[in-house]
Amino acid sequence: MLLDILAILAGFILLIWSADQFVNGASAAAQNLGISPLFIGLIIVGFGTSAPEMLVAVFASAEASPGLAIGNALGSNITNIALVLGITALLVPLHVHSGILKREMPILTAIMLVVLVLLLDQHLSFVDGLVLAIGLIVVMTWLGRQAVKETSDPLNKEFEQELPEIMSMPKASIILAIGLLVLLGSSKLLVWGATNIAVELGVSDLIIGLTIVAIGTSLPELAATIMSAYKKEHDIALGNIIGSNIFNMLGVLAFPALIAPGALPEGVLERDLPWTIGLTLLLFVLAYGFKSAGYLSRVKGGLLLACFIAYETILYFSATAG
Repeated sequence: MLLDILAILAGFILLIWSADQFVNGASAAAQNLGISPLFIGLIIVGFGTSAPEMLVAVFASAEASPGLAIGNALGSNITNIALVLGITALLVPLHVHSGILKREMPILTAIMLVVLVLLLDQHLSFVDGLVLAIGLIVVMTWLGRQAVKETSDPLNKEFEQELPEIMSMPKASIILAIGLLVLLGSSKLLVWGATNIAVELGVSDLIIGLTIVAIGTSLPELAATIMSAYKKEHDIALGNIIGSNIFNMLGVLAFPALIAPGALPEGVLERDLPWTIGLTLLLFVLAYGFKSAGYLSRVKGGLLLACFIAYETILYFSATAG
């Protein structure tokens, strides 16, 4: 088991490093092509920060562990909202001014309801995967159009300040390629270690995906969100989470459906999906700001963090029951 633990730790470290390099290389290349900061932030950075979850889903599904992929998708959303935003708001209360984010929040909520409808039959089918993949294309197209039209949105200025240093196209391409290659290798290493741990501990790969893998792949979001909050880039802090959760539900969840369709693991429909939907609705209520700018206070952050602790406690008793 020691080798498996080391594989997971190495996988996480390399995954976080390579995701950062991938985003930096892609963002610098986009800058050289004259692409707007808002487009880079909404599409390229959003895709890049979800790349670890996506690649873990691909390898887990291909290696007959779709539960790990499903757990990673749902668990990452739960972790992003309850743990990442909970800790961030406790440290730095967040003010939300972006009009784009105020449109993204109900979209994320609607996506969760669509996922619920697709999974009510307790089966993740190939058709479900197609619906999710098409949904991802539609949302990315919409975000791209928003990036072109909403140049005065507060997000545009915040993303402009966060663009990586200017570098030549050859250098950006090399960094992008290295990041992608290490992403691929570290994702496979992480999946290998995680599936072995599941076997050793006698728990389902779903539980491992919901806990160890979900929390590990959400570490980049935690670091990025806290850093953005301290820089007073509050819209980016919340935008990272909303964008990541949209990619998780449409992109990450599509892979087990397309690669290894089948019955849902026990507990997904009764426990994990309701928590994911409930926390998404809670975030919408807490952060939307129906008559003014949205605001996540320390009290709201504490509530989110308490939800995370409660969910992890439920998972613990589910894993140890019997």
